[in-house]
Amino acid sequence: MEHPAARPYVAAMERALDEARACLATGDVPVGAVVLDEHGAVVATGRNEREATQDPTAHAEVIALRAAAAATGDWHLDRHTLVVTLEPCPMCAGAVLAARVPRVVFGAWDPKAGASGSVYDIARDRRLPHRTEVVAGVLEEQCAALLDDFFRERR
Repeated sequence: MEHPAARPYVAAMERALDEARACLATGDVPVGAVVLDEHGAVVATGRNEREATQDPTAHAEVIALRAAAAATGDWHLDRHTLVVTLEPCPMCAGAVLAARVPRVVFGAWDPKAGASGSVYDIARDRRLPHRTEVVAGVLEEQCAALLDDFFRERR
């Protein structure tokens, strides 16, 4: 059963899933992200572009955070929410904290490299100077199925 805190983020996760599906054209792992302002309006989107750009840092979250900073004219995204189809990795969790994003919403858990509650919990580590709220499991089945299908075709 989905957590009640997830309800306001379903439409944004659907948009993030659209971004993730667009990755299939470039062979990138299908992960999509959306940055919302404090009113829930979409400020920026991003999707994995590592294969498309040959940039190891071109994760959906980093692309979306960069676009949000450019759109707002401020790297302090302390009134924004990041919605992403897959639990952020250590690099992306660090980028979230660096941008001061107060809330991360994700769909599928990443049992191999997740850093927002599964393998690591960088997002909420009290030893760090900044933390973020984590809302997990929004449209989890759809997010996980997209990834499972992608990797099944490559095995």
